[in-house]
Amino acid sequence: MQLVRAEVTLGLTTFNLLIVLMLPPLYVRPLSETEQTALEQGLRSKNAFTLRRCQILLASARGTQAREIAAAVGCSVQTVRNTIRAFHQQGLACLQAQSSRPKTVKPIFDQDKRAQLHQLLHANPRHYGKSRSTWTLDLLAEVAHEQGLTEHQVSRTTIEEALKAMGISWRRAKAWIVSPDEQYELKKRQRDRLIQMSEQNPDWVVGFLDEVWWSRLRDPMMHSWSEEGQPLQLVEKTADKAETEPKAIACYGIYLRAEAQMLLRFVEQRPVSEITCQFLEWVTAQVSEMGKRVMPLVWDNASWHVSKQVQQWIKQHNAQVKQTGKGVRLIVCQLPVKSPWLNAIEPKWIHAKRAIVEPQQKLSVQELKTRVCGWFECPLLEPLAKKVS
Repeated sequence: MQLVRAEVTLGLTTFNLLIVLMLPPLYVRPLSETEQTALEQGLRSKNAFTLRRCQILLASARGTQAREIAAAVGCSVQTVRNTIRAFHQQGLACLQAQSSRPKTVKPIFDQDKRAQLHQLLHANPRHYGKSRSTWTLDLLAEVAHEQGLTEHQVSRTTIEEALKAMGISWRRAKAWIVSPDEQYELKKRQRDRLIQMSEQNPDWVVGFLDEVWWSRLRDPMMHSWSEEGQPLQLVEKTADKAETEPKAIACYGIYLRAEAQMLLRFVEQRPVSEITCQFLEWVTAQVSEMGKRVMPLVWDNASWHVSKQVQQWIKQHNAQVKQTGKGVRLIVCQLPVKSPWLNAIEPKWIHAKRAIVEPQQKLSVQELKTRVCGWFECPLLEPLAKKVS
């Protein structure tokens, strides 16, 4: 209580002195011969900073208290204590004055690295082994470090500042396409979990299955062509009345992403439950020859996927595999409604359709099949058809 009253009645300088008197004494640790010699030589320094610190350290080494050193040297007690602490941490290096001005820092992203960063933004993160197709600031910082643009992984703020310097306004990617399925997140997690399990088990392989129609007549709103240096032209093809070949042919496909392989079978008419069972039987035989034992089957909610006939066939097939120990067990993974971006085979169809089109003529069915199989590097087999009863 006496000390509190003293704070009220005494001046600020007197109060500070009382606080200093309450601090424990601080002395320099025992000096080595090298340190003793360096400090004594520092007494002849023309630098006032070095001279004063040498005086303080030598006096403290003799056992002189901080307040006595401060009175003799002409500085504050806190300056004496700071000098002693600096000597304990830095040694003789504390005798050199260090500038308190902000250091000039070389920019992390110079002009060349900004150009490389700009190239990263126009690439797909999956090309760098990432699990998503859109960039985030953290992901961009991670890849920039992996590609050698930065010595260490910088913060998202650093990336954002670099983009601003490039005149790029960063905005979070928006989900323009959404699925109306109320269980979208649950089904997506199930798909991701099966993919992860397949990556951890060498005798597993994920199959992305889908069906597609290959049209012999190009859509004028989707396809265009031009001679070199000429404007684009749209060509609409129509079927001749005398033609006997169909306008389009259907095809089953399954994409084994881990194997980078596509398995295809064309269909004489259209996809139905019976033909789906035939295709699954053929696919499981092909996958079994690869040495695989389990195949998560990722597909959409087409009627010939969810029909009782197909579900019954899968059930009987798995029971037979369990009983005999031979074959490939199927694990069905139903995708959310209207979510084609979750099926890895969908982009394959798009790229193939753009690659096999002929701008100035119609393709025959046989030539169309040949081009499709050539693009996917798979053999052209007999088409699947319903069995005649």
